[in-house]
Amino acid sequence: MTSVISEPKPSSSKVAPPPPSPLTLTLAITGASGSLFAVEMLRILEYDDRVARVHLVVSPSALRVLAEEAGLHGRNSLPEKLLGHPSSKIALLAHEDIGASIASGSSHVDAMIVLPCSMGTLGAIAHGLAGNLIERAADVCLKERRRLVLCVRETPLNLIHIRNMAAVTEAGATVFPLIPTFYNHPQTVDDIVRNYVHRVLQHIGLPQPGAFTWGATEDDPQ
Repeated sequence: MTSVISEPKPSSSKVAPPPPSPLTLTLAITGASGSLFAVEMLRILEYDDRVARVHLVVSPSALRVLAEEAGLHGRNSLPEKLLGHPSSKIALLAHEDIGASIASGSSHVDAMIVLPCSMGTLGAIAHGLAGNLIERAADVCLKERRRLVLCVRETPLNLIHIRNMAAVTEAGATVFPLIPTFYNHPQTVDDIVRNYVHRVLQHIGLPQPGAFTWGATEDDPQ
């Protein structure tokens, strides 16, 4: 009599995938109008548990704009000034420090956001000039095929601006113009700023709870 040995049945239980590793990001602020958007971005990243580290680089022109638009003066303790409290997650790097970690492709960074991105910074990135840490870090993102989001801010645009935006797009960056939305019916300037920042973070894989989604209902999962 031949014995029949049954094949083991596969387990019906599913093994949960490992949680994604916390991200390391670079946030650069340059000297275009719109510093309030950068401040909101930094505050959201500070409280997002999916983000382990934020390298913050602020250009000298951005410091001038921060003073004019946000009433914040000086580079010393800038993350604390922007957030309203100290932070161990935010690392302020000198704009002139071309030897900082993010200037090398061997240093892991998941994505870089330039918010706002001046036309001067856009032009330098488009032509690979890399004369300061912001430009070099952006150049590294392009050569390493990492996410680079340039939140350009200028109006009207001349042909040089448009060609530079085409050049960085062809090189792998995302041009994300600093344009507010109104279909979400913002009631305050903060609403306008927050919705734009939510859109940028969703683009790099960090959707935010409570972010406005067109066509969503109250029953939809957030």
